[in-house]
Amino acid sequence: MNIPDNLKYTKDHEWLKVDGDEAYIGITDFAQGELGDIVFVEIETEGEQLAKEEVFGTIEAVKTVSDLYMPVSGEVLEVNAKLEDTPEVINQDPYGDGWLIKIKLENTSELDSLLDAAAYKEQINA
Repeated sequence: MNIPDNLKYTKDHEWLKVDGDEAYIGITDFAQGELGDIVFVEIETEGEQLAKEEVFGTIEAVKTVSDLYMPVSGEVLEVNAKLEDTPEVINQDPYGDGWLIKIKLENTSELDSLLDAAAYKEQINA
């Protein structure tokens, strides 16, 4: 299972790639594997300011629909347009082309509450 060291993780299986005061958010390799074939992503929060742990969208797989939660507070700057026509890219490349949203961080101190790769590995192997 792929768990890149350069990312931050949540207990809800989202990842963050921080770049200055912006971050990309997606779901982890573990999460996409648990969900199975992803068939639809609905994110209608572009331009909105959302609080940490607020729902920013949903992801639908053959088996289930899951809410997507903000790992940190911020403004949704962009939604990955590729997911509209090819949501399965999340299954193929969850840490690359399968990112979900790009945000502007509101409070960088919230990053301290996220898991590093080692802590995330420990959680999913517990």
